[in-house]
Amino acid sequence: MKAILLRRPGGPEALEYVEVPTPAPGAGEVLVKADTIGVGMPEVLVRRGTYGWMPPLPAIPGIEMSGTIAACGDGIADRAIGEAVFVSARDLPVRAGCYAEYIAVPAAAAHPLPPGAALEAAACLSNYQVAWHLLHSAWRGRAGDRIVVHAAAGGVGSAAVQLALIAGMEVVGIAGSPAKLRAVRGLGAREAIDYRREDVVARVREATRGRGADLILDPIGGAGFARNFAMLAPLGMVVSYGRLDGPPDGDLLAAMRAAHIASPALRFFTIHSFDDRPEIRAEMMRALFAHLAAGEIRPLIHARLPLAEAGRAQAMLERGEVVGKVLLKP
Repeated sequence: MKAILLRRPGGPEALEYVEVPTPAPGAGEVLVKADTIGVGMPEVLVRRGTYGWMPPLPAIPGIEMSGTIAACGDGIADRAIGEAVFVSARDLPVRAGCYAEYIAVPAAAAHPLPPGAALEAAACLSNYQVAWHLLHSAWRGRAGDRIVVHAAAGGVGSAAVQLALIAGMEVVGIAGSPAKLRAVRGLGAREAIDYRREDVVARVREATRGRGADLILDPIGGAGFARNFAMLAPLGMVVSYGRLDGPPDGDLLAAMRAAHIASPALRFFTIHSFDDRPEIRAEMMRALFAHLAAGEIRPLIHARLPLAEAGRAQAMLERGEVVGKVLLKP
């Protein structure tokens, strides 16, 4: 089979398109034939060698795939050849393996898709996993909550916008280009704010009718992080779930004290908090599959590229030009 192999950390050119043996499913495993493979920042971090859950190298990177069962190992009696499934490497001991034409995984890690579910949409579910936990685990989201989403046209950001709207929340999206702002409005956000040209704090206050945001989702970090506290409603929370611009800069306690009248909260979040909580992960998957079956999950697809162009796909992501999701096709 064809696969992408990473022998050592490096730039996009470190992702080699190679021929490797097709795996055979062992006892309790199924072999999944890829239809669509998602591309996300975790794989970029793996390629750079900086991911906190690095697979041993050399490795086939990739954390998400949709496809169909091509073969079953011994002991598998309740799965069918041709069954449509979603595979997440978050269910595997090693966070890798999906940049390939086939993958052999424990049957429990090949989640059966609802009838009629779009395979391309399913291949984006890793972003929705993070977004769901941001809204419903890091925060206990309720209808009517006012949510600010930074990087709202990105993979996780656009997923958070969609899931917040499904839950009846009001959404203000922040992005940095006309195309991304159009995409955020197209998703149904109440407002789309251009952080490059507008006063974000003032615009959020205006968009929330002076009250501020109940929840702010920030994957950016960096020098502008502290201004989030000036945009919070009383008892609001800022959730930091990434450091695209580096660690949050400045005196965070001073910024929180300056906004003390709102009793602000800060949470640093990672989905890996649930690595050993299968019951929580199962609850999340049930919710997402229900939305998928109802046609409510509609990922923004920026590009569909051949698997051989995985390096190009990651380079697009690193340059910040992607609106939504880049997909690979074997």
